[in-house]
Amino acid sequence: MVTPELKTVRYVVDLRGCKSAVQIDIKTWQALLAYLEDLEDRALVHDKLPRLVQGPQESGAISFHDVREQ
Repeated sequence: MVTPELKTVRYVVDLRGCKSAVQIDIKTWQALLAYLEDLEDRALVHDKLPRLVQGPQESGAISFHDVREQ
């Protein structure tokens, strides 16, 4: 899917006319970083979901009270 931000991408070409780099504006770069961070967060939750479904005691979770005392 091509978002409006990606339509602003500019290519740098070498002397032969081959694409050698990509140039994007700061707003697009920040949107791309936010998207990648969201993907990373989703992957983390996906990995931990089986443990979360077990519940705190079955998964061996540490209580907030125990952590706070350390």
